[in-house]
Amino acid sequence: MKIAQFAVLAAGTGLLFAASDAPKRLDAAADVMNEIMSAPDKGIPQDLLDKAECVVIVPGLKKGAFIIGGKYGKGFMSCRRSGAGWSAPGAIRVEGGSFGFQIGGSETDVVLLVMNQGGVKKLLSSKFTLGADASAAAGPVGRTSSAATDAQMHAEILTYSRARGLFAGVSLEGATLRPDEDWNKELYGKTLTNQEIVTGNTAAPAGAARLISLLNKYSSRRG
Repeated sequence: MKIAQFAVLAAGTGLLFAASDAPKRLDAAADVMNEIMSAPDKGIPQDLLDKAECVVIVPGLKKGAFIIGGKYGKGFMSCRRSGAGWSAPGAIRVEGGSFGFQIGGSETDVVLLVMNQGGVKKLLSSKFTLGADASAAAGPVGRTSSAATDAQMHAEILTYSRARGLFAGVSLEGATLRPDEDWNKELYGKTLTNQEIVTGNTAAPAGAARLISLLNKYSSRRG
């Protein structure tokens, strides 16, 4: 396959992920969250998760064999709603970038913690790039964030990955995130922006119940 042909595949949402994949990937996102938080000594520090305003989970981010550093994946974001736990999930695409790490395999799971309202605003925009439009840092791993550096504690977004069972904070510099309107329309039956989904009173689709339940289980802050 030529590079140009692969680039077309990587850019086309319908070619790598069919619309019918959305419910399955909601389950996969729930699996990622559960497995990461079930191993507290090797997972996201609880105090950082409790401070996070939003979480982005991208199960099975794919590595492009014909584009150096090329990555492509689809997942979901959920944000805290005042007094009501976590929001319904909005669909997200992650594309491209020099990620600063080698997966060592064909795919990896990615988790982003959005730590403040500045990061939330960028996450809800039409498109933004980690490291350029939003400050990002590899997140610390373990029970607490006591080992976090100054850069980590001041970043708008903390980034993590898991490949072959190993979970770690990694640099995702250059990764671009944007809403996936096709998946949102499939899941909710109408055209909705991620801002409408996560900041309004949108009811979560049935397939998202497990993911939202796990987010509330592992971080029940209601602010």
